[in-house]
Amino acid sequence: MSEQGKKPLRVIMIGAHPDDSEYYAGGTAALWAARGVEVQLVSLTNGDAGHHQKGGGALAGKRIEEAARSAEILGASSLVMDFHDGELEPALEVRKAVIRAIRNWQADIVISHRPYDYHPDHRYTSQVVQDAAFLVRVPNICPDVAPLEWNPVFLFFADSFRKPVPFQPDVIVDVGPVMDKKIRSFDAMECQVYEWLPWLDGILDSVPATKSEQLEWLWEQYAEHFERSAAQYTDLLAARYGAEHGAGVKYAEGFELCEYGSQPSREELWELFPK
Repeated sequence: MSEQGKKPLRVIMIGAHPDDSEYYAGGTAALWAARGVEVQLVSLTNGDAGHHQKGGGALAGKRIEEAARSAEILGASSLVMDFHDGELEPALEVRKAVIRAIRNWQADIVISHRPYDYHPDHRYTSQVVQDAAFLVRVPNICPDVAPLEWNPVFLFFADSFRKPVPFQPDVIVDVGPVMDKKIRSFDAMECQVYEWLPWLDGILDSVPATKSEQLEWLWEQYAEHFERSAAQYTDLLAARYGAEHGAGVKYAEGFELCEYGSQPSREELWELFPK
């Protein structure tokens, strides 16, 4: 239940591109959804630059379709906004779009990027989400959508950037039971995981031709990151799940509490997340 205790928990994950939330938190989204939590995966940009051969409106349309299929696999809903990929700025119109999205979803929990990231779209998504953290409650801001009567809990996705400060998880989730579902949600984003990202990494010729081989290849490419998370945060896993369970966790997703928004205790935060 939400912190108000009057309705099922509602979570909104706001990424810069139509694959960010799915990558960083798709397992947690799937676990939440299986427990009746309403989860929405939002992309602020339409992904219209994220390919080495395709682009523009045609690519945006494909990525919107792929994001919808991916979210359906996870049990979530999908919203892709129409800001251009690679051109996002922390402008007032973007901030207002985020405020409206959080209010329309009646979010109890908001998760987005940290502001320290290689990609400007990620950094500016983080900035506008943090800028919205107080304003979602201000009636005279975006008065066309009713303000929230509570302040959501705001959190950050995990990342590996260390300057100026490294990611420090406040809660960690064992996503092993849903890793297959998470990998299948990646598989739905074909133009990204089998074309664009392998091209960027210089491994496009390693992508298999058949679907069964592609799924195995996806496991090899993506599961290792979440194995490292489980190995890196063994103490936090043991604290949350108990020593025996924690030691057996193979795949994990972590989240860091933002200092803006509601500030639950550790026990309260852990109760909000699936276990």
